[in-house]
Amino acid sequence: MNYRERIVADPEILGGRARIKGTRIPVATVLLMLARHSPEEVLTHYPELTEEDLKAALAYAAELAEERVLSL
Repeated sequence: MNYRERIVADPEILGGRARIKGTRIPVATVLLMLARHSPEEVLTHYPELTEEDLKAALAYAAELAEERVLSL
């Protein structure tokens, strides 16, 4: 899953927050919904999303949460 095909950010839309491509739905909203509801419920609330969009949001979050050691 290459989330970069489905997750975009544009400073002119939502202040540059990461969102699902083709929508104004922030990734943070999708993740919060997934934390509280089943994927099926999320898709019912946001019918413009697909299962692949949900997977992309999770992949994006996983990459952000990955621990990294930075040389300074």
